[in-house]
Amino acid sequence: MGNNILLLKNANVIDVESGHITMNNITIENGIITRVENIRENENKLSSNVTVLDLQGKWVIPGLIDMHVHIKEGFAPLFTASGVTTVRNTGGNVNELKDLIHASIEAPTPRVISADRIIDGPPGLWGETSPWSMNAKSSEAAKEEVRRQVEAGADLIKVYGWLPKETMRAVVEEANLQNKEVSCDLVYSKDVTAIDAAKMGIKWNEHASGIVQDMYPEWTMQAEETVWDSIDWEQPDRKKIEAVCKVLIENKVIVCPTMVLLDQAKLLNNYWYTVNDVTKKLEENEGLVNQWKYFLSQPASLEKLGKQATMNKEIAKAYYDLGGQVVAGTDTPAGIFTIPGMALHRELELFVLAGITEIDALRAATINAAKALKRLDLGIIKEGTIADIVILNENPLENIQHTKEINLVIKGGTVYSQKEILEKVPDTETVMKNIQAFMDEYELTVSK
Repeated sequence: MGNNILLLKNANVIDVESGHITMNNITIENGIITRVENIRENENKLSSNVTVLDLQGKWVIPGLIDMHVHIKEGFAPLFTASGVTTVRNTGGNVNELKDLIHASIEAPTPRVISADRIIDGPPGLWGETSPWSMNAKSSEAAKEEVRRQVEAGADLIKVYGWLPKETMRAVVEEANLQNKEVSCDLVYSKDVTAIDAAKMGIKWNEHASGIVQDMYPEWTMQAEETVWDSIDWEQPDRKKIEAVCKVLIENKVIVCPTMVLLDQAKLLNNYWYTVNDVTKKLEENEGLVNQWKYFLSQPASLEKLGKQATMNKEIAKAYYDLGGQVVAGTDTPAGIFTIPGMALHRELELFVLAGITEIDALRAATINAAKALKRLDLGIIKEGTIADIVILNENPLENIQHTKEINLVIKGGTVYSQKEILEKVPDTETVMKNIQAFMDEYELTVSK
């Protein structure tokens, strides 16, 4: 678009800070919002290089932020087409994702803030050490891995629940030296609880995990049926939840509950699904769809996750009620039918179903997510921020499901229709070729 100026006229702008809707004109130059003003103020200021978009009858929200994904090149544009313009990638490989991470501001793929491979303890929930996970056999090995990841360009460090307490503490110490925050997934943890992790200085708790282990010390994912049956999963003990949440809040932990992951596992064959242009395009991704169908055909592990769905929602709501930081994420494409981009819209619905207001659900995927990332240039429509904007046909504060009613997406100042973004989904051949090139490069570095 060069130095052209884009003017969005007559937009119903949802100010996620105040919660108010005002009719404004938004001026965008070189990918940045330069002016947000009352529509009467600049009627006569138009110069010849201004492109005008009249948004009469449309609602405008900041680009959405999915705070927990595992993104791959093959489905990256599905996020942007869904209005998700930034993602936090909580485990992957920064070299594999380098084209996405270093893409230009207006690229039709989401901005990627990324961890490198997850640091787990032997034998590793995901098997042997690989490009995507590393099993640290000692504290020293763990520290060395943190240094390697920081040098490779990781934005954060991710630890897994099979890491022994001492090794996990070593990761946090090294990450602190490197000025990187640590995120934990304690779903399968036997040794470390949410409170343990919080007191170690782990900033991010994914899936609201490790909290049940604090509430019921005899319980783990591997516990006997009798232990599972002794817990009332459908009528969670609010006092026990709050006692743990208070400690996490004292330690300024940010919770990303990924309710959609557990909710889909609970629904199993009745999984949530929405039919629109994004999901139609998704169906071409046979690898993903077949993976989900395979998991559905082997439901044992899904059932264990699903059993915790009500507890997970209650924890998210309690944390929010007590004033804790809660952000919206999905764990796409983990579990079943966590559709890239669209799953975040379902997560927002689950926020509302859990008893959180529409505006606060929206904040969890915009301004509050951006603040948690310390990215004040994202998540809000105001002067000086990046022009990531979603234009909706309906008002999402009336019904949160309206966030799916997408008219246009603006990424870094460039206007896209959903169709234009979906055309950027790479074909299988390109994806396979790039994966092969990455694996060859990885093998080379490992063999050195």
